[in-house]
Amino acid sequence: MREKAHVREVGPRDGLQMVKAILPSAQKLAWCRGAAEAGIREIEVTSFVPAKIVPQFADAEEVARGALAMGGFRPSVLVPNLKGAERAFALALPQVNYVLSASEAHNLANVRRSTEESLQDFARIAAVRDQRTGTRISLAGGIATAFGCTIAGAVSETRVVEIAVRLTEMGADEIIVADTVGYGDPGQVRRLMKAVIAAVGRVPVACHFHDTRGLGLANVTAALEAGVRAFDASLAGLGGCPFAPGATGNIDTEDTVFLLEQLGFDTGVDVEALIALRRDVESWLPGERFSGAIARAGLPKTYRSHSKAA
Repeated sequence: MREKAHVREVGPRDGLQMVKAILPSAQKLAWCRGAAEAGIREIEVTSFVPAKIVPQFADAEEVARGALAMGGFRPSVLVPNLKGAERAFALALPQVNYVLSASEAHNLANVRRSTEESLQDFARIAAVRDQRTGTRISLAGGIATAFGCTIAGAVSETRVVEIAVRLTEMGADEIIVADTVGYGDPGQVRRLMKAVIAAVGRVPVACHFHDTRGLGLANVTAALEAGVRAFDASLAGLGGCPFAPGATGNIDTEDTVFLLEQLGFDTGVDVEALIALRRDVESWLPGERFSGAIARAGLPKTYRSHSKAA
């Protein structure tokens, strides 16, 4: 049996947060359905942020409810604060992903408070979660700008590890280390991810890479070498950070799955089904910038035979 590697589709959240068109809820849910049918088992379906800040997510509750009712995959949502988490808890979503920035300047620009204040907010969120009755909700702690920041420049690796440990101690069930603006390189990724994994013990660690400067998939390979087995990706490479102007978006889901399969990992995902879904998404979002090599060049004739032999 091949070792498992997990890909979380974040397109309906990260992929859509900066697109010009407001995608109807039905199409967002069709995106989720198509990704699940392709074999994706976790999808970040929306973000509980104020609609006046990100109008794209004015339908967050509707999309979250629809995703929960759909079945076939584990829906998660992104939240920046306690208020957003409470909205997610009210729907009993199985996973809530909280995000803060290792870069103080980025955190102030993004959520208008210090990183320490965001850490304390996470502690409050975990406490509220733990007071709930019924099925326990999984809480992930995301560390944005872990590899560098367009505002502050270099970010201390020691600080990133410290934040990961504190999030774990506060009750995080998963740590997500994010290269929000695409500053990471394979050497840095290998070094930092080894340090984070060693520091947080048995808590699962995932990576969230952007392909801003063409190193996204190289960074996936480096993270694999460090022991990471879970990655965020966005269909067609949609997405990006408002503090990295002109930058390309997330690593492409199709290309990420292809890479993992070619390296011998079992993702459980059908790349051809993802490519078909991508065509639908492209038709919904005319004028947006899409990326990805597999959609452009197609799968090699050796791909299926490799998968069967692995």
